[in-house]
Amino acid sequence: MASKKGKKKMSGKNRKLIIAFILVIVVATGLTFWSFYRKVFVPNVVLKRASTQYIYIPTGSTFPDVMRILQDKGYLKNSESFRWVAEQMNYPLLVKPGRYLIKQKMNNRELIGLLRSGRQTPLRLTFSNIRTVEQLAGVVGNKIEADSASIAFLFLDEVFQKTYGFTAQSSLSIVIPNTYEFYWNTSAEEFYKRLAKEYKKFWSDKRQAKAAKIGLTQAEVSTLASIVEQETRRNDEKPVIAGVYLNRYRKGWKLEADPTLVYALGDFTIRRVLNEYKEIDSPYNTYMYTGLPPGPICMPSVASIDAVLNYQAHNYLFFCARSDFSGYHAFATTYAQHLVNARKFQKELNRRNIRS
Repeated sequence: MASKKGKKKMSGKNRKLIIAFILVIVVATGLTFWSFYRKVFVPNVVLKRASTQYIYIPTGSTFPDVMRILQDKGYLKNSESFRWVAEQMNYPLLVKPGRYLIKQKMNNRELIGLLRSGRQTPLRLTFSNIRTVEQLAGVVGNKIEADSASIAFLFLDEVFQKTYGFTAQSSLSIVIPNTYEFYWNTSAEEFYKRLAKEYKKFWSDKRQAKAAKIGLTQAEVSTLASIVEQETRRNDEKPVIAGVYLNRYRKGWKLEADPTLVYALGDFTIRRVLNEYKEIDSPYNTYMYTGLPPGPICMPSVASIDAVLNYQAHNYLFFCARSDFSGYHAFATTYAQHLVNARKFQKELNRRNIRS
């Protein structure tokens, strides 16, 4: 009888040990699962200023670089959990440069999945009112990874420009004003190639035929269009002004375009062109040199380019701004007529005390 009781006692102890062991396994499993869940799925991104923020990962970055960027910006609540999940997802070997939109309370899995995928948010660049290559390079260099110096270098490099049919002075012609989408990690070469692609698309067979008909190359059309652009903001008047300059050009006259003097001087704040400016020795001084200047004096709008291609045929050879400051111009076929119009405008400039 005693033997049976001992067996029962032992059996009860074993049962308790088994139950306790199972409980330990369950608790350990639960803790392991919770630890895994917390590292992977619990929100770990903290943004202090907004609900979304862009993170920039430069070309050539390594995983330690990414860690440093995230930590320096204070975007991670727990850096070690991010590091652990990154290693499990093999991210250290799959770092991709770019501009990424991260959101408040993203978890590690979401953040690493985004960065590892390379799904960047493109940025939009609008080109207009650009006067020089340096200005263009500055605008673009502030938006994409390529710096302004590398962008300007391509536009001003004669050897590179020759491969695209331009010179350093006519290189701005390749930029057709529009809104473009770029990825942040675009290089200077990639940026230029994209412009060349849009340029080729813009210069359709129809536009090329019109340029040939008026006896100008595409770059020369852009150069003349840039002068028209600076003469008037009135699109309905642009074909008329283009016609004036083409009349002068075909007669072999000097174009005598005031905006080219402003460009030659490099002072774009000038409001009144003085006679003394006409003495500056520059290939852009169309009062001194016959023909078109060597390149655009600004980035002409599509409206100005098309105004040259579709210029208005007439006999006007002169024009000056109207004295009512409407933005429109008074046109003349003779110099005597033009002098009357010019004196009215100069009188109004004096009355308004516009000296320079």
